[in-house]
Amino acid sequence: MSLKVRAILVVVIGTVMGLSLSIGGGLLSSGTAPAEEELAWQNARLFAEVMERVKHDYVEPLDDSELLESAIRGMVSDLDAHSQYLDADEYRDIRISTTGSYTGVGVEVAEMDGIITVVTPITGSPAARSGIRSGDQIIAVDGVAVEPDHLQETIGRMRGRPGSRISVTVLREGEAIEHDMRREIIRVASVHHELLGPAYGYVRVSQFSETTARELSRAIDGMQEASGGMLAGLVLDLRNNPGGVLDSAVDVSDLFLDAGVIVTADGRTSDARFTRSAHRGDVLDGADIVVLVNEGSASASEIVAGALQDHHRAAIVGARTFGKGSVQTIIDLPRGDGLRLTTMRYYTPSGRSIQAKGIEPDIVVERELPRKRDDDRGRLRVIREEDLKNHMDGEGETEAETKPEPTQESESKQQLESDNQLARALEVLKSWEILSQMKYAHE
Repeated sequence: MSLKVRAILVVVIGTVMGLSLSIGGGLLSSGTAPAEEELAWQNARLFAEVMERVKHDYVEPLDDSELLESAIRGMVSDLDAHSQYLDADEYRDIRISTTGSYTGVGVEVAEMDGIITVVTPITGSPAARSGIRSGDQIIAVDGVAVEPDHLQETIGRMRGRPGSRISVTVLREGEAIEHDMRREIIRVASVHHELLGPAYGYVRVSQFSETTARELSRAIDGMQEASGGMLAGLVLDLRNNPGGVLDSAVDVSDLFLDAGVIVTADGRTSDARFTRSAHRGDVLDGADIVVLVNEGSASASEIVAGALQDHHRAAIVGARTFGKGSVQTIIDLPRGDGLRLTTMRYYTPSGRSIQAKGIEPDIVVERELPRKRDDDRGRLRVIREEDLKNHMDGEGETEAETKPEPTQESESKQQLESDNQLARALEVLKSWEILSQMKYAHE
């Protein structure tokens, strides 16, 4: 065993022993200390021996820093589908993304069954404009095949200098489709809005960043001003929204609730156990809400949908959501890198865990994609939490640029004709108001 690896062995053993003592508390007085100490030595020695063997015999030369980083990545990624070690570049990117901007093509991906698969393209991004869809399988970047076991490497290859060209090849229903794009600094305007008709508003939330609640509040104020009074109803579109900042989801829910629990969380540390509740004040003053969801609605989107559903504040329309019922904490590490670590599960106000289950809509409406003539292919494959490699079991289981305001009559009509889920949501919203008026007329 080389001197360097011996030194690493000493550090690993010291770290394991130190953690055992600090976490275990009174371990030494319990009578189990010798067995625990021996196990720590054995595990540390095994680690060092494997590292030495790989360093000595692997077909390509590797330095110690590469091996140690790979070991750390493997340790964290093996925990669940969302925990991840972040090097300095990845850490910077994830910090930037929570503020609503980052550099890339704007696509959320995951490894599933050995294939790097698109969870959702972010609205307005180069990926979305190019036509990349949820469920597409990424097979090459710039003509070079991707390796399914190297998800972060693939993500890194899609990042780069703003304005630089990139080619992403996806496999869709057996057909390879090449998308040529330019990377952009994606300033995600997370809220897009328009009036669907007199006094009926439509808001699309593409992800939850630190500014989303403020953007949403301003959007509602703008629509109410444009309609000359309070809205009669609102369609809140969370389809293909991959989530984001938990506190942002709480603030968005709070806009529509006067009181009550929004979300509770439970983890092993005191910081991971909390309850968030609504404050008095409803920006819609009780006007009806329909929330649109689908298989791409995940995490923070499910917190909002679950809160409004449990409080009977909104009707949920669309397809079952992704089912990500866990929360990740970003942890700073000394060298400018970090950890994205799953630290808690969250629960809707009624106590439901939606992990690997999702939110079931009140009214199921599957999306009918616009088809070309004579195109009778089935629906696209959809990806949910339970499909991800190494996902956590659900409880009970066994193991950009802002676009100008559209002209209401023409573009709203066109949108409703091409989007059957949105059209159905508006129908529900209008019928809800009619039924309410009939109820009051007979009282």
